[in-house]
Amino acid sequence: MSICLGVLISGSGTNLQAIIDRMAAGTLDATIELVVSSRPSAYGLKRAEAAGIQTLTLSKEIYADPERADEVIASSLRRAGVDYVIMAGYMRMVHEPILAAFPNRVINLHPALLPSFKGAHAIQDAYDYGVKVTGVTVHVADGRYDCGPIIAQRALAVEEGWTVDELEEHIHAIEHELYPDVIQLLAEGRVRVDGGRVHVDPPLAEGAAGDGAASVTATL
Repeated sequence: MSICLGVLISGSGTNLQAIIDRMAAGTLDATIELVVSSRPSAYGLKRAEAAGIQTLTLSKEIYADPERADEVIASSLRRAGVDYVIMAGYMRMVHEPILAAFPNRVINLHPALLPSFKGAHAIQDAYDYGVKVTGVTVHVADGRYDCGPIIAQRALAVEEGWTVDELEEHIHAIEHELYPDVIQLLAEGRVRVDGGRVHVDPPLAEGAAGDGAASVTATL
């Protein structure tokens, strides 16, 4: 079945574009009903507008009260008929008004293998630490920063000599494949949260994700 998405962004919106492209290609059973940006200047808003998607931005004054901001966002998402809230580079925490309106249906993408390297600088932090393997995590948001039940992870072997910019490029390439894949799992009704763990039935198939990528793994 097709599901209706609300996408939260703060920046360039490359993951938003990846979702839009997969929908246009007919390989993602979803529609985007609303794109919400925490920044009026975010380029992702232009991507949404080019695709004919309704957008919403909030003023700094509203965001000064995070709970109030999330009440406005939750209300707007409900009016738009959203099934799942997709955080795609959204640089703010979500709070109870959104989480209560969409229980276990707020999904986040993180550019590291959680629980390692939480925070806004995960790629740089992993690079500085000298890790040999990093990757991407898609998880259910639970109101804590970069926490919540993990739906899927994809690992990336870090090659000797890569710069942090090269690492970032490979991470983004994985994001642009894995996130739409997980959203398709949601559309197919294959994701279930039980006892703080995610069950995917059947599990996300193994597959390549660009140069240097290890196989897909799903948390069961």
